[in-house]
Amino acid sequence: MLDINKIRKEFPMLDNKTMQDHPLVYFDNAATSLKPSCVIEAMNDYYYNFNSNVHRGDYDLAAKADKTYESTREIVAKFINCSNNEVVFTSGTTQSLNLVAFGYALNNLKENDEIILNEAEHASNILPWYEIANKLKLKIVFAPLNSLGEVDISSLEKLINEKTKIISIAYVSNVLGSTNDIKTITKIAHNHNIVVVVDAAQAVPHKKVDVKDLDCDFLAFSGHKLCGPTGIGVLYGKYDLLCKTSSMQLGGGMNAKFDSCQNMLLKKPPYKFEGGTPAIAEVIGLAQAINYLNNIGMDDIESYEKELKHYAINKLKELDNIEIYNENNDSGIIAFNIKNVFCQDAGSYFNSQGIAVRSGHHCAKLLPNFLNVIGTVRASLYFYNTKEEIDRFVEVCKHGGDFLDAFFK
Repeated sequence: MLDINKIRKEFPMLDNKTMQDHPLVYFDNAATSLKPSCVIEAMNDYYYNFNSNVHRGDYDLAAKADKTYESTREIVAKFINCSNNEVVFTSGTTQSLNLVAFGYALNNLKENDEIILNEAEHASNILPWYEIANKLKLKIVFAPLNSLGEVDISSLEKLINEKTKIISIAYVSNVLGSTNDIKTITKIAHNHNIVVVVDAAQAVPHKKVDVKDLDCDFLAFSGHKLCGPTGIGVLYGKYDLLCKTSSMQLGGGMNAKFDSCQNMLLKKPPYKFEGGTPAIAEVIGLAQAINYLNNIGMDDIESYEKELKHYAINKLKELDNIEIYNENNDSGIIAFNIKNVFCQDAGSYFNSQGIAVRSGHHCAKLLPNFLNVIGTVRASLYFYNTKEEIDRFVEVCKHGGDFLDAFFK
């Protein structure tokens, strides 16, 4: 059972008023989460008290920075259940997925090989594969979605053939909140020696994720969506696959040696992927965010979000001016439109009432074809949100037809 009052006091942003002098209702957690004080303080502590580079210095400050930085790798590994040497620090999910595409696929796939995607994917899990497909003359295949917006397993199986080399898929859709059965997909894929890449940006912050149980080959997520800082993310990869993956960035810290004859020896994973000065404060903040979530309990977070989502859906279904697109999905994401109101006009109206939602394509520009709409409004909930905030949100929904008021105040 979450102590919501206590939790909300730990997030400074929740004390803020909006520009329209309303109390902030923050329902854009799928884009980025708010940060608890402990994360901010941990980053400030680094800058105030032991600011130095990592993996370079032979003095006490550097040693403390090294130890604190590398301890995060262990915290992440325990969080997703893998080995420390399978945790690569990146700038976020986008860089992680690009690393798999340009570091692994570009070097291990060949002409006419096939990659399976689907229409619900975020741009970060489509555009890198388009680029690789163009470079290598690969074929991109789209797996059909079922009525919930999940990849249809039986249809997926029918698409697989001897040329299928990679299936890249979101664990949880960033628009519909639909959850794909990664464990089953991975089992099917591995029966055909297919590599499975998982975009877990919308999963890791909200539920327990065990990469060994899923048996996926690569998995990516971002710190800023799980109460951590922006600019830091993680790529998990099975160690043997990381060894087959090339670094996209060469420089200091990732090489063992090089000489004037153009010979170079790179360090072993994960360090060969982390050239240059890393995002040290952000890595430290990521550790605090994970510890914070662990202290609350991922099972409790997931359960409370489902309770909030169920409450919100039931309230919204009482309104005759709201079209909901994902009422039967369990995650805290609600995709909807106010009838006869363009989604971005609706977003502006919510803003005028102090409610932060997102509107448009949400970087999933193929999905409107599946939904047969131009775009949607997305309200995405997290464990610090409340039923009282949902009540206020629903009350604003009732008056969504007055969206022009937002522009003429």
